[in-house]
Amino acid sequence: MTVARIPWDMDCPACGGPVTLEVGPDRPPSTSLSDAVLDAAEDERLDVVRTCWDCGWQEERQLRVEAIDTTAGDADAIERARLLEAVTEELEAIEALGTLEDTLAEVRRQRRLEPAVEDTNENATE
Repeated sequence: MTVARIPWDMDCPACGGPVTLEVGPDRPPSTSLSDAVLDAAEDERLDVVRTCWDCGWQEERQLRVEAIDTTAGDADAIERARLLEAVTEELEAIEALGTLEDTLAEVRRQRRLEPAVEDTNENATE
């Protein structure tokens, strides 16, 4: 069985040492647990082993993908999320308090100028 052995963000419950996570069977060594789950087929079994290399503690689990429900992404929601992430990154990079205050004031001004969502729906005919 080929397994992916990657560091896992947890401490060993027995000794507090670092724990690695192995995902198999037949996965490339660089495969993360999330990638393995997302790539799995319906009714596929995934073996997951957590191991502490300091004291030898080990936990083995088998996961089975029972069903896969896939939904198409809403293009507007995806674009909104992308833009929010970009705006957030820009704001986090601003060091000057005055610039942040000015930016907040401008955002609030722009929101006051936008027509309310409820107002645009009132004029629609049914």
